[in-house]
Amino acid sequence: MTLIKSISGIRGTIGGKVGEGLSPLDVVKFSSAYGQWAKHRHQGRLKIVVGRDARISGDMVKNLVIGSLQGLGIDVINIGLATTPTTEIAVTEGKAHGGIILTASHNPKQWNALKLLNENGEFLTAADGAEVLKIAEDESFQFAEVDDLGTVTEKDNYTDLHVEHVLNLKMVDVEAIKKANFTVAIDCVNSVGGIAIPALLNKLGVKNTLELYCEPNGHFPHNPEPLPENLTEISQLIKDKKADVGFVVDPDVDRLAIINEDGSMFGEEYTLVAVADYLLSNKVGNTVSNLSSSRALADVTHSFGGKYEPAAVGEVNVVAKMKETNAVIGGEGNGGVIYPESHYGRDSLVGIGLFLSHLAKSGMKCSELRAKYPEYHISKNKIELTAGIDVDGILKSIEEKYKNENINTIDGLKIDFPEKWVQLRKSNTEPIIRIYAEAQSMDEASQLAQTIIEDIKALI
Repeated sequence: MTLIKSISGIRGTIGGKVGEGLSPLDVVKFSSAYGQWAKHRHQGRLKIVVGRDARISGDMVKNLVIGSLQGLGIDVINIGLATTPTTEIAVTEGKAHGGIILTASHNPKQWNALKLLNENGEFLTAADGAEVLKIAEDESFQFAEVDDLGTVTEKDNYTDLHVEHVLNLKMVDVEAIKKANFTVAIDCVNSVGGIAIPALLNKLGVKNTLELYCEPNGHFPHNPEPLPENLTEISQLIKDKKADVGFVVDPDVDRLAIINEDGSMFGEEYTLVAVADYLLSNKVGNTVSNLSSSRALADVTHSFGGKYEPAAVGEVNVVAKMKETNAVIGGEGNGGVIYPESHYGRDSLVGIGLFLSHLAKSGMKCSELRAKYPEYHISKNKIELTAGIDVDGILKSIEEKYKNENINTIDGLKIDFPEKWVQLRKSNTEPIIRIYAEAQSMDEASQLAQTIIEDIKALI
């Protein structure tokens, strides 16, 4: 059993002893800590949005979260089954003081989590997250008297509002998509994407949709992380039915994977790249992604005369850098698209609307569009170290060895070479250094990673 307490939320497996998994007592404790944090932040009667993905444990966790907030005297807007971006939008549309999303993202079905939002529908900063954890640790809750308990309002129309929100975006060309007469295959892993994605495609004028696993029952038919090894079934469906494109989302619909008409992978790293290409071809601007994302975004941005900026890993860090640089698009290389014209959160519905507009206007096949972009490959590795080894000292020594290259230390150590890069990040919970390398071939990326691993071993 596992319970992970971090500044970005509380995640754990269902079952087991208190503090070892995400038990009902843990859910109440951390929901109450978040509610108390919100009460410190805002005056008067508070309103919090609660939405959840379709996990089997979702209904149980939802009831505990809502009851805890009511006990603090906070009014709850329960939007039921909803994507993460839908819940984010509901916070601002509903003029709420925050939100809690009940989802463990791409984790298997035995996991669940509380993702915490501020009044802007954005994830908490590191400082705010730390305050929530401190309140939980101290159990410094102040519950309401019986006459002041919170109320619950049920609202199940936010998915429809989210879809309309996407349709109203200036760069989503509904007429072009209709005219293209696409056949689109989707895999929604039996979670809330099965509600939102078909509704979106219908409104976009897609008449031919091939649906895989769109029943939101929480029984994931395969590993729910949208990686190539988990997408063989939809890949075959696309080839058999001659679909134009395939879309796969994770259980909370903030990651978007695209599959070409020939069943090959467009590549999660290239979801953001393609959307940025479409937007920048219409309006030059700045872009942001985290340091572990592909260099292809920087290449595309520079080709249009824009400026690319890297951010530390984590959506909250990407959003902060986007605001700082006034970026027109940003996100993460795991298929996370953040489009400020919509809202500051990863949103697969927005990604689909923009990508289909791009595909329709390009007149290309999906695989032809993918072939436009620089070819890069990322090798992901880790090296396990003996407990007690000075990991920071190792990173400092590697930095010194490669000091003549372009060095970035905002998140571990990233070394940029002219046509490749390598990033080293230490784990906060175990003696491990994660080593990601990118180059124009997988062999070259793997060789670069191995060179750094040998450097580390020599230092040890």
